Amino acid sequence: MQELDARLPNTPEKLMHYLARLNIEVTTFTHPPLFTVEESRSLRGMIPGAHTKNLFLKDRKGRYFLVTVEEDATVDLKTIHQTIGASGRVSFGRPDELMNLLGVAPGAVTVFGAVNDVAGKVTVVLDEFLVSQEIINAHPLHNEATVSIRNADLLRFLEATGHSPLVLKVAQ
Repeated sequence: MQELDARLPNTPEKLMHYLARLNIEVTTFTHPPLFTVEESRSLRGMIPGAHTKNLFLKDRKGRYFLVTVEEDATVDLKTIHQTIGASGRVSFGRPDELMNLLGVAPGAVTVFGAVNDVAGKVTVVLDEFLVSQEIINAHPLHNEATVSIRNADLLRFLEATGHSPLVLKVAQ
């Protein structure tokens, strides 16, 4: 159902229209820019649901992965390649790769970035604990807002963008 503008990146407004066309209801909270999980903790209690941490990774064969886990999850970067099916150990993708593939800058990495990967070059990996949470919170392509979405609707969104996510036990 990928019907968004092929010019990258799509805007947060286009993302919201896309979600609406999919009949996915979300709640959006605006706030000052948040660049880290630590900074976002100030909003706990105001925004219900599980909050996310995202890793944009690249393996030695040039494959990209967007790994989304609950914000307090611990991820072992030395062994994650075995879990996600990467070729050898992984490293963080470069900022220019992040912008070119997901249309976001460092500090605003989000599972919603899948909407910009029209070529399907990024494998989306969701931690199974995160997916078990009824409400999941993520940035809407920038870090000045948080969008709350139901877990089933997030999965439906990813499918519509052509990203059948791998749901795996990634967190330690």
